[in-house]
Parts: sequence; C-alpha cells; structure tokens
Amino acid sequence: MFSNIPREQFQAGMGAWMAWSQKCGTALTDMGTPLDHPQTVANGTATPAKSAITGLSVLQANSMADAVALVKDHPHFRAPGASVQVFEFVRIPGM
Repeated sequence: MFSNIPREQFQAGMGAWMAWSQKCGTALTDMGTPLDHPQTVANGTATPAKSAITGLSVLQANSMADAVALVKDHPHFRAPGASVQVFEFVRIPGM
C-alpha cells in the first residue's frame, strides 16, 4: 500500500499524522490503521468489495460536535477529494 510513496513524502505524511494525534491528546484512544482489500461475506461466501472506508481511528468525545471538531484538520484532507466520516459507537443495553 505504501511501497509506491517516496520516502520523504511518506515521512512528511506520518509527521502530519503525529501532529494531529498530539493535538487530539487523550481524545484519540486508538490511532487506528489503514484498511485495504474489503470483502463482502454473504451466505458463507466472500467476494471482493468496494468501500470508501480506507482507514480508521478511534476518538472519544463528549458529543458528535466535539468529535467532528477534532477531525476538521485531519491529515487525510491533504489528499485531493478526501473526506472523513465520523461514526458514533452505539451502546447495546445489557452488554
């Protein structure tokens, strides 16, 4: 995934990620990871799939507005046309 990125560009990108993570502080509970090779599993069969989700990080915030504020200067926006989706973990009663 990253083998075609020049070393200097990769290091600059990682520097931006580290700066963002430091800005988030303890709200960033899991830096996450890039995602690739999605599969759709149905009826016991897995087939290659397409997904716009290419990575994840876990933030803990007091509200959705606070979570959105944390990603406004996310380093992913350096890529043309990039977007970030923010999801809320939903608690399941009794679990």
